[in-house]
Amino acid sequence: MATNVTASTVEQMNGLLKGELSALETYRQALEKVEDMRAKDVLKECHMCHSKRVDSIVERIVELGGRPAENSGAWGSFAKLMEGGATAFGDKSAIAMLEEGEDKGLRDYKKLLEDSEPQVKELASSLISAQEGTHGKMRNLKLLMK
Repeated sequence: MATNVTASTVEQMNGLLKGELSALETYRQALEKVEDMRAKDVLKECHMCHSKRVDSIVERIVELGGRPAENSGAWGSFAKLMEGGATAFGDKSAIAMLEEGEDKGLRDYKKLLEDSEPQVKELASSLISAQEGTHGKMRNLKLLMK
């Protein structure tokens, strides 16, 4: 690893990466189930935005000499299970579940801005506006679908 980069730095970044990978899995699954075309368009935009964040996080971990997580781990499995249940009840439930996931993601980013190592804060700071954007899109979509 690069000098002055700790294992904790990479671990925190991998935690963020796992959350983004979980979001990708959940959006992908929702895109297969949701039928409303307005919703599909928003889901595609959010999926692409999370994909770009994954690329940014992976790139930064590699730059620091770390090894990026390859999957979302337990959170991804949980997200798949929850999304599977939500999509069984229709588009509104799936959108509500995705919006809750965006809430959690935003909380995770804010926590890293408050309590993490400098390189992690820098990374979270560079990505939080995109997270706020996907959170806002899902919140608005949820309100539209009521």
